[in-house]
Amino acid sequence: MPASETQAAIARARRAQAEVEFWPQERVDELVTAAAWPVYEEGSARFLSLLAQRETGLGDADHMFTLHRRRVLGALRDLHGVTTTGVIEELPHQGLVKIAKPVGVIAVASPATAPCSTVIGNALPMLKTRNAVVFSPNPRAQQATVATVDLLRGGLARAGAPEDLIQCVTVTGRETVEDLMAAADLVVAAGGSGTVARSYRSGTPAITAGAGNPPVIVDDSADVSAAAELIVHGASFNHGTSCSSESNVLADAVIAGAFKKELRCHGAYLCDGEETARLRALLWPTGNTLSRAAIGRSAADIAADIGIPIGRPAEIAVLVAAGPAVRGTVTGLTGDPLLGEKLSPVLTLLEYDGFDTALSAVDELLAHAGRGHSCGIHTTRAEHVESLAGRARVCRVMVNQSTATGNSGSFNNGMPFTSTIASGSWGGCSRSENITWRHFLNYTYVSRPLPLNEPDEETLFGAYRRQLPLSASY
Repeated sequence: MPASETQAAIARARRAQAEVEFWPQERVDELVTAAAWPVYEEGSARFLSLLAQRETGLGDADHMFTLHRRRVLGALRDLHGVTTTGVIEELPHQGLVKIAKPVGVIAVASPATAPCSTVIGNALPMLKTRNAVVFSPNPRAQQATVATVDLLRGGLARAGAPEDLIQCVTVTGRETVEDLMAAADLVVAAGGSGTVARSYRSGTPAITAGAGNPPVIVDDSADVSAAAELIVHGASFNHGTSCSSESNVLADAVIAGAFKKELRCHGAYLCDGEETARLRALLWPTGNTLSRAAIGRSAADIAADIGIPIGRPAEIAVLVAAGPAVRGTVTGLTGDPLLGEKLSPVLTLLEYDGFDTALSAVDELLAHAGRGHSCGIHTTRAEHVESLAGRARVCRVMVNQSTATGNSGSFNNGMPFTSTIASGSWGGCSRSENITWRHFLNYTYVSRPLPLNEPDEETLFGAYRRQLPLSASY
């Protein structure tokens, strides 16, 4: 899209946003619901999921359908009853009143993985906060992104809201993305590392997602059957294309044998050393760059490509690569690409001795890839949860649940639903939490005078106030 066309899209978005900027809460809530229904309706959701899978070649259409509808319901649940217009907080003891105002026009660089649910997860909270949004889709997901945007626009039109609150550029490419980012008021980027870097170079305030690679500990107190079921489900969901998919599993040597048996019972194929080498060569043919042709495919397809004989392919959901044993001092875990993000239904399994060793291994794995993003633990020991959470440089620690289905919001945990999993400064992000409607508002504080409340020097400085003044030593 030439720069003039990008500017035209931004201009339309600004006109639309100005029209709704001072709408009352009831009217705003109506347009959000009106936009959400066409993309939630079962037939439309099924169509979009099939379109996304066929266009991108990534993931599983049935899983994307489940994710798609769950993302709509979760977003609406989190937005229901929330005040995003006018006064949203009063603090009389501080003499402050907080007023919510929209950011303006938001540019979103969306990824190829689960493109439709990513559009929805961004659009609904941005509409709730009276912003306009212009999407720049990954070239592999352009048709699916445009189709999702068209359905959202149709819902807006039926509610009497300006359709141009949601737009999608029709020509993709680096120049288009850069022009869009530079012209917007806020950038949200959930694509690859290059897209994230461009968002911060755009000169526009940016919110980004971090790279994933969740390590998961299964300690000696864990329910190994429940842990195996959750891990296999998470690692295989949508063929492992989520940044939150379980990636590296650290199993205590005490329960490793039983855990492996449970993995097999729940649909995992455990590769031997030779099969692991072939798997590594398929995923990283050049040695260190993940093959785009290999990601997002089923475990059965990957197994067939590397000559693993699977009698009943439909029963295999995950391939488990053999990782090194972790003993004592943890070093050397960063050289193997199998210990990084895989974006496929592949896990790497490592055995460890001693929980302190597992903590050190988590540190190394995150330093290799995925710092700031997330980790998980299956345990009944509260002290193990506290130790991991206090030490790991991550923004999310999932306890006895799947990182893949828990990180971005779930109906059985308290994490807010999101399409953007920020990873804090550890992961090169400007935020360290799930990105929600709260991040798409500006706030005005009205301050009124209070009775004088000057602090007491003795209270603040204590014994230091009675010491010889520093000035006396000069």
